[in-house]
Amino acid sequence: MAKKECAGREGAGYAEEAGYAAGAEHAEDEVRLTLRERKKLRTRQRISAEATLLFMGRGFDNVTVAEVARAAEVSTMTVFNYFPRKEDLFLDRIPEGHELITRAVRDREPDETPLAALRRMSLELLAQRHPLGAVGEGFEHFWRTVLDSPALRARAREAVEEIEHTLAGLLAEAAGEDPGRPGRGSRLAAALIIAGLRAVHVEAAGRQLAGDPVDDVAAGQEEVLRRTFDALERALPDGGLGGG
Repeated sequence: MAKKECAGREGAGYAEEAGYAAGAEHAEDEVRLTLRERKKLRTRQRISAEATLLFMGRGFDNVTVAEVARAAEVSTMTVFNYFPRKEDLFLDRIPEGHELITRAVRDREPDETPLAALRRMSLELLAQRHPLGAVGEGFEHFWRTVLDSPALRARAREAVEEIEHTLAGLLAEAAGEDPGRPGRGSRLAAALIIAGLRAVHVEAAGRQLAGDPVDDVAAGQEEVLRRTFDALERALPDGGLGGG
């Protein structure tokens, strides 16, 4: 069996674990959606699931959008309606990352700082083996696919910058500033927090790519997360509410 084909079949486990194939994690959200919205969500999930398996099996740069469309039994135009960029077919959790961070900061407890809320969110994602928690069965195939593609690596870097910008606006809002024009303090706090989270994800990716057991990685990452946020709290004693 060719190495790429093997990765594709094993990557099917990642697709299931990540919720792409089944869409299980969206079940509660679907209850609140109209029939039309549910159909659109399921179409998006189907396109993403087929794209994920193709990219993992053959490599991102060796698969065309037309091939994804055929596998998902939709038109190429439909694929682009849901995913304007090819890279977003694979990195399709980017919007969810923005949503999670936004909810964590805006819906935090009255006596909870933004930094404390982000710590809680990060630990919960890890415990749930959520794809954005960076640790799970088959996730090494995801990381390998990203590393093997210059286009995906570039999009991932861009996504980190976008999330940092979102967080800066949220911290400014929490500090009573204009979220559209976050001050230097909010921008610096966001940069530090995102840099810390990126370092945590890089470590998780490295261990999984090296073949470490998932349970061992998860246990280690919990401690890494706690140490990272402890360091961030020392650097940001105001918990990200400094503004300015």
